Amino acid sequence: MTDLPRVVTATGITDDELAELYEYPDVPGPWLRANFVVSLDGAITTNGSSTGLTNPLDQRTFKLLRDLADVVLVGAATIRIEDYIGVRTSDEGLQRRADRGLATLPPLAVVSGRADIDPESRLLTNTIVPPIILTTTTAPTTAKRNLTAAGAQVIELGPDRIETAAMIDALTSLGLRKILCEGGPTLTGQLAADHALDELCVTTAPSVVCGNAQRITHTDRHSTVGMRCNHIIFDADGAQLARWVRSS
Repeated sequence: MTDLPRVVTATGITDDELAELYEYPDVPGPWLRANFVVSLDGAITTNGSSTGLTNPLDQRTFKLLRDLADVVLVGAATIRIEDYIGVRTSDEGLQRRADRGLATLPPLAVVSGRADIDPESRLLTNTIVPPIILTTTTAPTTAKRNLTAAGAQVIELGPDRIETAAMIDALTSLGLRKILCEGGPTLTGQLAADHALDELCVTTAPSVVCGNAQRITHTDRHSTVGMRCNHIIFDADGAQLARWVRSS
């Protein structure tokens, strides 16, 4: 008999209760989780950004998932579009991380085959923990040198493209096993197609977004990954937050 998902009403839910719902499993190897907000018809952006889809509970969960992670993995395009800064958290978040034996804050790990990231962007100038740049040996030497000078940890992974296994191995070699991917769709599509995505957390906004916005995964490779739902949280405004875990 298939286990049914846990159904939760968001009214009055505390951050501790949210943390219990989203705890990483106790496994020896890495665990890769992705987190997205989508419209009812599958759009991940409105007018080029996810801001128009999110709500207060989604934002709380977004921050909480960072509190539970060793590292936040993001593609370079998403860093630029969303104008990322380094991860911050509250005093409660700091305590939550300390209770779990995690570092004070998770670094951002940015995937960029060409290392085409502005060393003067907020990613590097507005951060507490220096970012990790995952790039290639053939990326421009000057770009890598400039990022290193700006404080980033630059890691070269292969000559032409950044393979999923190399990406995960590089992070786990740094002791970063609890990996939270925040997109974008090309990176998440690569992880899913390579069957490296262990979990997908999805907030479904109660709206339909017309147009040609991308979906959660974007790849030219066909691949099917079976998932099972651990829980669904129903918010008062109609949003639904679901945690999907890869089937055995």
